[in-house]
Amino acid sequence: MEKQELFTKMDRLEKELGVLFADFGDLKSKLIELLEENQRLSIENQQLRKLLKREEAYTEGLGAPKLATEAVAASAGVSAGAKPAPIPAGEGYDNLARLYYEGFHICNVHYGHLRTEGDCLFCISFLNK
Repeated sequence: MEKQELFTKMDRLEKELGVLFADFGDLKSKLIELLEENQRLSIENQQLRKLLKREEAYTEGLGAPKLATEAVAASAGVSAGAKPAPIPAGEGYDNLARLYYEGFHICNVHYGHLRTEGDCLFCISFLNK
């Protein structure tokens, strides 16, 4: 093998290693992205399980659960086919505040997503309105 051939092969291998290294870098960044998403979804799943357990405990304490329309109709004293009574204005605010303190966003920017980095200024300004 002559010197020129050897140098050409070495140069080609170096370029292939560069491409391979770049591919490994891309795979590593994609893996990091997937691991972060998996962690976020695991935390959100855990929060939702806690919420579900609380709701089940609350429902068991009230007896057999009713359909939402039947429950509203029964509390208003009308049949299930009639239009349900309007919900008091403060109840919606209370529900949003409860969701926020359970760790979920209530702002229009990230509504429904899990809060992972502490308080959200958008959510807090929405609650203070």
